[in-house]
Amino acid sequence: MALDLRQLRYFVAVAEEGHVTRAAERLGMQQPPLSQQIKALEGQLGLQLFRRRPRGVELTESGQVLFEEARAILARLEQAERATQSTARGEQGKLRIGVAPTAPFHPFVPAVIRAFREAYPDVSVTLDECLSRQAVQGLTEARLDAAFVRAELPDARELTIYRLIEEPMVIALPATHPLASGPGLTQRPLRDFAGESFIAFARVEGPGMFDATMAACLRAGFTPRLGQEAPRITSTLGLVAVGLGVALVPASMRRVHMDGVAYCDLVAVERPTVPLHLAARRGAGSAVLRNFVALVRRTAGAAVVGPPPTAPGP
Repeated sequence: MALDLRQLRYFVAVAEEGHVTRAAERLGMQQPPLSQQIKALEGQLGLQLFRRRPRGVELTESGQVLFEEARAILARLEQAERATQSTARGEQGKLRIGVAPTAPFHPFVPAVIRAFREAYPDVSVTLDECLSRQAVQGLTEARLDAAFVRAELPDARELTIYRLIEEPMVIALPATHPLASGPGLTQRPLRDFAGESFIAFARVEGPGMFDATMAACLRAGFTPRLGQEAPRITSTLGLVAVGLGVALVPASMRRVHMDGVAYCDLVAVERPTVPLHLAARRGAGSAVLRNFVALVRRTAGAAVVGPPPTAPGP
């Protein structure tokens, strides 16, 4: 017959107190039922666990072995209970976050991830740089839990999109460009760059930046002449630095100081924006994910598009 956890707790209490009456008081029960439980345990094992003394009890050699094992078992059980409850509260577990290549340069993204790690230190957080289409694939295949994206993702039916920030865009241009100097550098109309080649950043895999560039130029009255395509924002700036064109980039990219690259603000009436959204899997969110989404939304004052993630099933 298997040992009863209740009996083990009774046994450990008596062993720790060295006295049946004191152990009964500690357990909130009467002494006779406790003595009966200890006798039943000894009968079940077929050996003596305690030596009776005038002022209490002491463990036999066999009792000492059971005492050490029983304490370890009960400690592991308590640890398992704490871990289970902590996981249910989202205080431990794993969180896999996709991050658009330009997102870490906006102070919001590193700040909110740092705040989450400080609030939930026992959650393992991993970051994966990915473009919009890669993020959608990672989320739908459950390789990611959430992702900071730049595109609108209109076809992502299995995801919930949280609108966070509409970030202004600026022109990145070669430092030797004629418009990269003089008093007019701080604000220029976008049409001043109508004759330039625009670097196409991640046109297929991350269309958010590309779409924002096309829309802004069309609103300014011209169709941009597309130059070389760049797979990453750093390579985009590299192409700008060597004079192969200009690029519309999020204003937070000013934090990237690259030799040969200057940044120019656009006049307010023509200033395009690019979104920074949080995408999350819908309906299968863990408590960890719900905590992260809640923190992000509180920080950004986000407006939700579509229903929030639902609680996981039992």
